[in-house]
Amino acid sequence: MKIAIGCDHIVTHAKNYLIGYLTKKGHKLIDCGTYDDTRTHYDIYGFEVARQVVTKHADIGIVICGTGVGITNAAQKTKGTRVCLTRDVEVARKSRELYNCNILGMGGNIVGIGLMEAIIDAFIGAKYKGGNKAIIKTIDARIVKPNYDIHQFDIAIRNWEKGMYTNGVKQAKVPLPKTWK
Repeated sequence: MKIAIGCDHIVTHAKNYLIGYLTKKGHKLIDCGTYDDTRTHYDIYGFEVARQVVTKHADIGIVICGTGVGITNAAQKTKGTRVCLTRDVEVARKSRELYNCNILGMGGNIVGIGLMEAIIDAFIGAKYKGGNKAIIKTIDARIVKPNYDIHQFDIAIRNWEKGMYTNGVKQAKVPLPKTWK
């Protein structure tokens, strides 16, 4: 299976561990960033995972931030995504079986690595059973910036590099996803 994975700076260690874990299981990974612990915007990486999934470059996506809430919300704003935020194996399984979710979100400061492994395995192993088509149609029909493109972040990135979001503390250059051209 081809899996896009992205995170914010808070949980890069968890993302890197999961890349190794999933690669050993035979999956191909698309690392959408971030790549170190330099403070950055989680929405850039949530969007990039979503973009990889909806353009069919990846079969599914995994997004991780401190709580999972921010990056999951960022990922679900792309038309064609069905995102599940969970810290529970059964919710991960049911999200695929009932709603055909294509992106899994987790909080790296809330869910331990062992549980993340079990959640991901359940998510990957579950298959859509064909129910709730009306709900899925409603989710898929939502219109939230259907013409997303990577340049929408240009102003936010320039402002970040100027230190505008840091209470006056200058931050390093934002590491953009390597999949961006």
